Parts: sequence; structure tokens; C-alpha cells
Amino acid sequence: MTTPSLSVVALAGGVGGAKLAHGLALVLPPERLTIVVNTGDDFEHLGLSISPDLDTVMYGLAGVANPATGWGRADEGWRFMETVRAYGGPDWFNLGDRDLATHVLRSERLRQGASLTTVTRELCTALGIGPRVLPMSDEPVRTRVDTEVGELAFQQYFVAQRCAPRATAIRFAGAETARPSPEVRRALAEADLIVICPSNPFLSIDPILAVPGMRAAVQARPVVAVSPIVGGQAIKGPAAKLLGELGHDVSALSVARYFVGLAAGFVLDTVDADLAPAVEALGLRALVTASVMRTDAERAALATAVLEVFGRSG
Repeated sequence: MTTPSLSVVALAGGVGGAKLAHGLALVLPPERLTIVVNTGDDFEHLGLSISPDLDTVMYGLAGVANPATGWGRADEGWRFMETVRAYGGPDWFNLGDRDLATHVLRSERLRQGASLTTVTRELCTALGIGPRVLPMSDEPVRTRVDTEVGELAFQQYFVAQRCAPRATAIRFAGAETARPSPEVRRALAEADLIVICPSNPFLSIDPILAVPGMRAAVQARPVVAVSPIVGGQAIKGPAAKLLGELGHDVSALSVARYFVGLAAGFVLDTVDADLAPAVEALGLRALVTASVMRTDAERAALATAVLEVFGRSG
């Protein structure tokens, strides 16, 4: 690793974002890495404040994520959900027994008046996480998906409906009155490089950029984006489906087009090496490297490649 002195901010959401965030944490000193996480997926369920993307990032960094799913906790139990189901309660969103503790403690601290930033810091400290993990805003922003069956709250679309309805538009309720926290603003202002992780651009990155002031702050720094589309398919989640439904070609090149004007660099998987000239024709510097992260070593290797190529050039 030749760029340990870089100050890096990662924008992340979902499993792909959490994997690269973990890779960056493996190769950077903890004080040099800040991960700004999407909270558009957050919602209230069974009286609890649920922050799925924050938890996925936290569990990944702490080494306690479920290796089979990438989200949730390893060695999980489901007695709570079994009992909810036996009572006839809503069982469409699973809350594991170990995971439940996170939601209960977060909810209690928020009720006491702590900010989501403060609560996240407390949870990360308890989990032994070194890098800073920051919610994109302390004010609620909620992703809403317009579909052929009407508008759906994000978790209804993503979990209850399994992304099946055709999407026609996406909006972020509350974004217009939200703002980045002082910690987020400071991290972005001090960043030598901003890495847009291989997260769903519509559902994980757009909510972050929708917070007033966030896009301008990101644009003011060197930015590289990593494609979540490899070989015309999403590694995980509905990114490919949404690209097609929202009028884009389903390819890494479409994602590159989406980030023109924001990013200076773009990372393609080796499978999509033939797209590099078209990416560079958009005015983006292309890096072709292995980007599918199945192991910790592959996460670290991708992070190292991104930092060495784009960190040197700024």
C-alpha cells in the first residue's frame, strides 16, 4: 500500500458498499477513513428505529456480518421472530435475536434525544470499529419508490414486495429539509479522495447526494466511483432491474454515464474491460481490475488498486 496518508471518505449503502468499506478499512489507518452511509432505507418497525445500511456497514467492519447474506449478524437466532409470528404479528421483515439488540438500544438512545450520529458512534465503539461511520444526515430521509402498483415505502418495495413491481420513479421524502451533520461536512472538506462504493446508484448513492449541500461538497473533491454492475448484471440487489426500468441500458457504461459530472474516475471489472474506451470517452479515467469481492483478500485488493491509481493522481 503506497498511499497510507490519504484521507478517504467512502459513500456506501447495501452489501456491495459494505464490502468495499471493509476493504478500505483493511488497508487504511482507521483515522484516515470515514464511511458516510445511506439512511434512506431507515424506517420504523414494531416500534423500533431500523437503519439497515448502517447496520450492514457496522457488522461488516466489526467482522460479525452473516457471511452467507452479507447483511444481518452471524450466528443469529430467530426465537423473537418465531414468537412474533405465533402472535400473528408482522413477520415480513426479519429481526434476528442478536440484531434486535442493536435496534432496541438505538431506539432507546434516540428517544433520549441523542442524534443518529452519536448513537452510531456509540455502537461502533462497542463493536471495536476504528474508522468513523457516519449517517448521511441526522434528519430523517425516506426513500419512496413509484411503481406500477402505486408508491411504496422502500422496505415495502425491497423486502415485502421483493422489488417485483416495475419502478417508474424514486424520490427521497424529507431530503429537502435535511442537512449533512457537521461531522460529514468536515470529513468531506478534508478528504483527499472520495470513493463511491459499488452500491446501487439509485437507492444507496442518490439519497446521500439528495441531502442539500452534499453533492456540491462531493464535487469539490477528487471522486472515483466503482461499478455495481459487472457483465451486465448486479452482483446483488435490484440495480440492474432499476437501470432498465428507469430507461438506462443495463451495463457498467450506463453507471459511468450516471456519474459524469461528479466522478473523475470509474472502476470496471475485468469482465467489462472492453468498455474502458467508452468510459474514457465520457471524460472519466477508467481503471480495469477485479472488483467482485468474495473474500477479505479480494476486498483489500480492490481497495488497494483504487487508492494506488486514483490516490496518487488526485
